[in-house]
Amino acid sequence: MSRIRPETWQLPARGGARKAPVGRRSVVVGGGIAGIAAATVLNERGVHVTLIEREPTLGGRAGGFERRVATGELCHMERGFHAFFRQYYNLRALLRRIDPELSMLMPLPDYPILGPAGLVQSFRGLPRRTPFQVMALAWKTPYLRLADLTRVNGLAALEMLRFDPQRTYARFDGVSARQYLDSLRFPEIARRMLFDVFSHSFFNPEAELSAAELLMTFHFYFTGNAEGLIFDVVRKPLTRALWQPFEQHLRAQGVDVLTNTRALRVARSSEGRLRVEHEHGVCEADDLVLALDVDALKGLVAESPALSALASVRTLTTTRPFAVLRLWLDRPVEPERAAFAGTTGIGLLDNISCYERFQDESAAWAARHSGSVIELHGYAVPPELDAAAIRDDLLSGLHALYPETRRARIVDECMLVRRDCPAFEPGSRSRRPAPHTSLPDVTLAGDFVSVPFPCALMERATASGFLAANLLLARIGVAPEPLSSVPQQGLLSPVRCTREREVQHDATV
Repeated sequence: MSRIRPETWQLPARGGARKAPVGRRSVVVGGGIAGIAAATVLNERGVHVTLIEREPTLGGRAGGFERRVATGELCHMERGFHAFFRQYYNLRALLRRIDPELSMLMPLPDYPILGPAGLVQSFRGLPRRTPFQVMALAWKTPYLRLADLTRVNGLAALEMLRFDPQRTYARFDGVSARQYLDSLRFPEIARRMLFDVFSHSFFNPEAELSAAELLMTFHFYFTGNAEGLIFDVVRKPLTRALWQPFEQHLRAQGVDVLTNTRALRVARSSEGRLRVEHEHGVCEADDLVLALDVDALKGLVAESPALSALASVRTLTTTRPFAVLRLWLDRPVEPERAAFAGTTGIGLLDNISCYERFQDESAAWAARHSGSVIELHGYAVPPELDAAAIRDDLLSGLHALYPETRRARIVDECMLVRRDCPAFEPGSRSRRPAPHTSLPDVTLAGDFVSVPFPCALMERATASGFLAANLLLARIGVAPEPLSSVPQQGLLSPVRCTREREVQHDATV
């Protein structure tokens, strides 16, 4: 089988100038990863950029804030654990702007999945070539027997190796992930231990998630890359490691960074230029990147006559809430506990992170107090549950999986329940906007935006930001930022098989 290699993807070039004309101005609304990516590329091409962010710091849903815990220390709190997979090629390229060696990242040795009654599934040591990693996983997992494999729906299972953007979305976008997984006929335990990591990690429950989106993530994270399913984490709190340095970097490069500033509306001047009104004034610009979350984008469009052509964004929706519970405990968890573990079949709990195992601030707190800093995450909690019920359920899951925590005293805790992640419900692909819009001087970026190659979460946010900037640069003949991706098609996709046969035929002629 051929080795999987990253592919380079970029817009068809409309020019190759290195810099924009003097005086070119852009506004980027939204200082999350997508907005940072767009602002970085535009700025590097000589555009004067104003970046507007409503929160005190950059980072968006990967950001954080400070809080003083009961023991007196000022600690950072984040909106959940973030995994930096090796196939996040564009995100890593962005981060190299502030850390060329990516020294802020450290690898985790495994990505274990924990289930009831001591069930454990490891993804350590799998081959990095398709289909050998799939075969090795099926061979090594204790939850699939030979008799089980004979009952599996082989044709449906092959779709995980046949991913093709056009074919897969045409056939499976109207089907729910639950319907597709049901069709595989896997044993219930195997289904939980092998597939929940893919179907739950995107904040959308199986019944409300497009099967095509599930198949794309399976391709992107597992069968379509040579990097494997193991990932890196950041050694420091994300705000200190990434977003404060990025804000300093952008300011040093001449970007006007306006934090604690909410964009109110977008209008046009009598000359047709864009006017972005915000809480502290007005910015005029030649073009605009909207890098907001779904609800903020819908709100800004509704308030902006100049954006009336984007009214279709009103059909975008957010998925169920997600919950994050950070605990500062007065005693350590057992030493064999993983830095990060996914969980399944344990109530609302979807993962447990031991922050002192990888983050310096938490390690220092744990050492001073002989304790642990634990974070619990529920990815798609029922919206009718209140915070107290969610907290009790998450704690119950922690106690079931890590029994030693029953004896621990909670020195302090912080809980967040947010509902601002995009929904990827069945049938939503055709309604999902692309970076380009019907307004040539306005582009969109964010992890809800449709991009022309497989990616998700932080990588989709970065890629969409690069693409949004490239579209604006193409209008003035400036060279684009190159993008990299995993292969577009899976190993057994009809398009890829035909292409490889044609290559082999040409080589023999």
